[in-house]
Amino acid sequence: MTSEPADSTFLRACHRRPVSHTPVWFMRQAGRSLPEYRAIREGVPMLTACATPDLVTEITMQPVRRYGVDAAILFSDIVVPLRAIGVDLDIKPGVGPVVAEPIRDARAAAALRPIEPDDVSYVTEAVQALTKELGATPLIGFAGAPFTLASYLIEGGPSKNHDHTKAMMYGEPELWHALMDRLTEITLGFLRIQLSAGVSAVQLFDSWVGAVSPDDYREFVLPYTRRIFDGLAGLDAPRIHFGVGTGELLGLLGEAGADVVGVDWRVPLDEAARRVGPGKALQGNLDPALLLAPWEVVERRAGEILARAAGLEGHVFNLGHGVLPGTDPDQLARLTAFVQESSAR
Repeated sequence: MTSEPADSTFLRACHRRPVSHTPVWFMRQAGRSLPEYRAIREGVPMLTACATPDLVTEITMQPVRRYGVDAAILFSDIVVPLRAIGVDLDIKPGVGPVVAEPIRDARAAAALRPIEPDDVSYVTEAVQALTKELGATPLIGFAGAPFTLASYLIEGGPSKNHDHTKAMMYGEPELWHALMDRLTEITLGFLRIQLSAGVSAVQLFDSWVGAVSPDDYREFVLPYTRRIFDGLAGLDAPRIHFGVGTGELLGLLGEAGADVVGVDWRVPLDEAARRVGPGKALQGNLDPALLLAPWEVVERRAGEILARAAGLEGHVFNLGHGVLPGTDPDQLARLTAFVQESSAR
């Protein structure tokens, strides 16, 4: 293909330009709900799949073929750069990332080194293959934000209350800032590698940052998030910022420097726009669990979201978090078509 994604509906919406229809893609669209994904992943550990360019390419393409979404997102995981620089971790099925030796002191934090392109050459290879195959469809790269990566590293795995993470943040602020500084450089480096390889946009996932208060976000998180987005400025690639449970933080997420602020399902889009402030596009925000309901319910709720988005500067339709494993792929196909057709100008 010779067409380029530069003028795609997705990128235009991210840049708050006029669009022919509301673009749509889904977080975790390349994954567990697709039978073809489960077939290709059978017997292949998650991090092995993420480091195999042919698998990354095929899995990334699967939802594009099936759903006709307006953007693809690279099949990967937020812990890939940590594993690439030597952190002893694995993704346990049904659990998530598990770190063999949690980081609880300055020595362990100092051992985190910057990431180099050679550490993730498989990512570059996959991105280059995908941009050729996708043609005019944009490819989104992504990385985990420093707070969320810090939480996994400090807790040793997923955590409900982030006890050890907050204990370090409050009780050992110097260690906290040293760790966040290292993770910021790793995250920024990983995103730059993907952009150099050819992705058209990047999303920063701060999945667990909703666990902190606005004051704590401003002191302990915002400087690092802002540094990442500032480090990606001037590249003409939209920068998307997303977190879960971040309704009280939306104004601060708007301050962090992204072009697009992702909204989970807890805050209506028009209210989210008021909290974020002008000059940003919004992304979201159908509750993923709604896709388990009958189509009539999904259609009505999606229509309500589009109605609330009608006056926004820019809107990318998405879920308020990732596709749930039990989702019927046909629901996603119908939802994609509904959003694209009912929003056509």
